[in-house]
Amino acid sequence: MATNIIPQSQPLTSDQVQNNAGGFTWTVDDLQRLRRFLCLGSEGGTYYQGEKELGIENAAAMLRLIQDGRGVEVVDTIKTYSLEGRTSKQNTIMFALALCAKSTDLPTKQAAYNALPEICRIPTHLFMFIKYAHALGQNWGRAQRRAVSKWYTGQNPSKLAMAITKYQNREGYSHRDILRLAHPATKDPLLCFLFDYITHGYTKAVENLNKPKESTKDDQSNDTTMETNPEALEKPANLADENEENEEIINKKFVTIEQLKEFIEIVEKAKTSTDEQELIAAIRQHHLVREHLPTSVLGSKSIWSALLENMPLTAMIRNLGKMSEIDLLKANSDAEGLVVKRLKNREQLQRARIHPFNVLVALETYKRGKGFKGKLEWEINSNVKTALEEAFYLSFKYVKPTNQRYLIGLDVSGSMSGCTINGSPTITPAVGSAAMCMVTVRTEPYTKIVAFSHQLIPLEISAESKLENVMETTRGISFGATDCALPMLWAIENKEQIDVFVIYTDSETWFGKVHPTEALKAYRQQMNRPNAKLIVVGMQSNGFTIADPNDKGMLDVVGFDSAAPQVMSLFAEGEI
Repeated sequence: MATNIIPQSQPLTSDQVQNNAGGFTWTVDDLQRLRRFLCLGSEGGTYYQGEKELGIENAAAMLRLIQDGRGVEVVDTIKTYSLEGRTSKQNTIMFALALCAKSTDLPTKQAAYNALPEICRIPTHLFMFIKYAHALGQNWGRAQRRAVSKWYTGQNPSKLAMAITKYQNREGYSHRDILRLAHPATKDPLLCFLFDYITHGYTKAVENLNKPKESTKDDQSNDTTMETNPEALEKPANLADENEENEEIINKKFVTIEQLKEFIEIVEKAKTSTDEQELIAAIRQHHLVREHLPTSVLGSKSIWSALLENMPLTAMIRNLGKMSEIDLLKANSDAEGLVVKRLKNREQLQRARIHPFNVLVALETYKRGKGFKGKLEWEINSNVKTALEEAFYLSFKYVKPTNQRYLIGLDVSGSMSGCTINGSPTITPAVGSAAMCMVTVRTEPYTKIVAFSHQLIPLEISAESKLENVMETTRGISFGATDCALPMLWAIENKEQIDVFVIYTDSETWFGKVHPTEALKAYRQQMNRPNAKLIVVGMQSNGFTIADPNDKGMLDVVGFDSAAPQVMSLFAEGEI
């Protein structure tokens, strides 16, 4: 039994704070809170806090970091999480970047705008950033205008042509809106043609090609120009190379105006075409995607078969239901084989930044046989469903076995089951925890799993367990109050030889008679395992943790960070 008998409803040390449930825990530092926010967001709120309240608290944490002179570090963290694909949604990334760009701290503002081209890899990201900047009161000052202009002028014309025709408008903005605000300037004739196309349409852009340069400004609304812009003469950034949607399919290079004109003409013609063979030829020759096509042809099996040949991986996963509905993914079909092969390719998943959480949501949706919105229904392909589960594991950063002995505790209390992660209708923190823990179960030779709330239940889960069955088991456990000390107390009672305890929780613990840290100390002493470690996986973006920041044998990591299992493995081996 623990040596320091103080209930969780009372502070153990002076640096503990009262959490939202009434128990006493520690606060995570603001940088760790930023990481939680980037990975877990505030959409949907938590069991104890609303979405707006949680969002305000996370924004306040970022502002404190900036005020403390750590704004550049905040931007670097945002950039790292974005480029490494460690977050499932881009809205938190773009909000955090906009908050830094709005800062009155000059180094932070400069770092944010310098990072914008790499973080905003597709127009959707850029439009989202601009929306948040506007909501935060950011006017179109010189810094924002310069950064947004550079986004357009720094891109390869071939990839920009694909981007602006695929993502024509998002978040209440169109490219035409943005160009009129940013005034991009370039000497590149291909980019000038694209800017003219965006601003005036294809017909007018073609007409302007044959006019003297000074005549291209036929009215005051055309804010693009071919005058020299020093920023445009810098080495172009490989922006679209980081584009998780397009990087796998765009290999057409436009080196002349005529080639670019041909592509834009094909795109314009496709918008109203009803000729399936003509569209299929355009898809194969010019790599058109679903967004280029009229809605009237999107029920065609032949059209989808052509699209699938070079479909971006993110889009493929998103459209599995639709392709199943039209019987494209029949058992033993070529389409099924292609989908399964790509879902099991770790290199493709990593390169396309497919996030584990998004795969999990796709799996949960696909196995229902119908969407959560709309009338779409489909027959479930068991091979595709199995491949989605495999993709979930492969989408985490590679983890090697540590050969340590693990006890994993899954918090299934009411606060873990009464809310969602990133607003997903199917993934609660409790269910997400069950899914995440399977990465360790499948990697490590010795793992035991327990679920706990006010009491503890051992779970029969092995590496052969199906992910959907594990999640259903978690959903079936009755909820109660939270006592995060139970896994360590259970290990003492049952004489379990454990090297690493891993607890998935929101740290809203309050019920137990002993604090979790004291339970770990008691375990170390009574089982003569002084090096036993505790990893706390935070499953909500609140500010609490049960990990004692003064104990080097405890680590707080963020749930659904795609690198979390890798970080946990390194900690278990003593490398961090």
